[in-house]
Amino acid sequence: MQLYIPSGPGCGNYRRSNIYCIMNSARANIGSKLKSQGIMAMNKRIQSKAFALSTTILAIGFVVLMSQQASLHLRSEWYKGAADTVKFPGSYREGEGIVCDRSHFRTDLCTAFGHVQMHANLSLFLLHAQDKSNFGIEEKVRPYTRKWEKDVMAIVHEVTLKSVRLTSSSNVNCDVVHNVPAIVYSTSGYTGNLFHEFNDGIIPMYITTQHLEKEVVFIIVDCHNWWLTKYDEILNQLTKYRVINFENETMVHCFPEVTVGLFIHGDLMIDPSLMVHNKSILDFRTLVNRAYTPHWFVPEPNSDQPRLVILVREGNRVILNLKEVVGLAEQLGFNVTVWKPLRTTELKTTYALLNSSHVLLGVHGAALTHFLFMRPGSVFIQVIPLGTEWASDTYFGEPAERMGFQYIGYKIGLEESTLSHKYSKNDIVLRNPRAVGQQGWAVTKQIYLESQDVIINLSRMKRVLIRAKRKANRFMSL
Repeated sequence: MQLYIPSGPGCGNYRRSNIYCIMNSARANIGSKLKSQGIMAMNKRIQSKAFALSTTILAIGFVVLMSQQASLHLRSEWYKGAADTVKFPGSYREGEGIVCDRSHFRTDLCTAFGHVQMHANLSLFLLHAQDKSNFGIEEKVRPYTRKWEKDVMAIVHEVTLKSVRLTSSSNVNCDVVHNVPAIVYSTSGYTGNLFHEFNDGIIPMYITTQHLEKEVVFIIVDCHNWWLTKYDEILNQLTKYRVINFENETMVHCFPEVTVGLFIHGDLMIDPSLMVHNKSILDFRTLVNRAYTPHWFVPEPNSDQPRLVILVREGNRVILNLKEVVGLAEQLGFNVTVWKPLRTTELKTTYALLNSSHVLLGVHGAALTHFLFMRPGSVFIQVIPLGTEWASDTYFGEPAERMGFQYIGYKIGLEESTLSHKYSKNDIVLRNPRAVGQQGWAVTKQIYLESQDVIINLSRMKRVLIRAKRKANRFMSL
């Protein structure tokens, strides 16, 4: 058994480079449209050892997508009618205006297009309009994808989009002129929680901008330097320009188009039918691959022992008999690594560990979002504590299956929950967790997430691990 507790560097500043700037006045250019630059072709290099495995993974992904394509759009929360109201960024190549779509329960989106100035000190994007039908428009947006959670949205910085009439006295000067679209997004809300960082931010950023092939500028509201550092490699796959820290920016930037807010399809979900070029969650996984390519390696077939990573928690939902579970796994022929991710752990380090493993096992919680770094086709075992069935399936089980993982949900019995030591067997907490959940999220969180640990039944887990090993061995033989 290996104990793996990685460490990482502290917070730093995101590098500043590759921005196309024109200093001085842009008054003379107000009548011309700012055009997008040509799309850069990406040079893909595939190592020979990875080629056969990559082909197999693509085949797995194809089967998964074909089997789910017919039903995916039924589960997707973003309907085509709503999506047509605000177009994908880069679509407004002519004209001017401000358009909004507030029909989605997760997010609001507004786009200003024409000659748009960014005044960060005023939290304002100002459109200088020539057509009188576009005068006097004003829209306010909190650019975060959990619109229904009022308490969370209250701490998100509100951004204003406003149009004014262009006159001879209008101040249309720009310190920086961009000829690509801008996307405005907040890293407030639940940022700091890995699940929400991917679900509410990184994946929606991919959905919103992947078709632009890096020809986009991100403007981050409520920006954290540590977030920029943590996601540096992924951001470099989404844009080739400097990320703008909205609150710290003093220069006036001008854009041909600014979209405030992000498209989102659901929990860790990408609906191909709503995407340009029908991109899927597997394409997002390919982007993650590219981001960490220097750290990506296919394990050498020098051992017939599948690699099992056990993700451990602290504070709550802890596996109290972890030592016995590890021993059982080793007896069954697994090469076991006990892994404890830290806030300072670099994602490239995590990726190197998980991408080279065959099985991931962990108790339900945000850290399981790391399963995104496993190779499609590998095995993912989620230990599901009492009262967390819906969340476990919705946030991890279903996304894992959509992504092509061999998912196993291990629902613990009453005797495997420490809640059975705190409540009588006839108590509603044990007898009917769903009814308890109807009292509200705060009650569910306090009882089932914050006050529960697990004691794995080794006989039950043995059957699950034997099953997982068979699946892992088939995966290793591909």
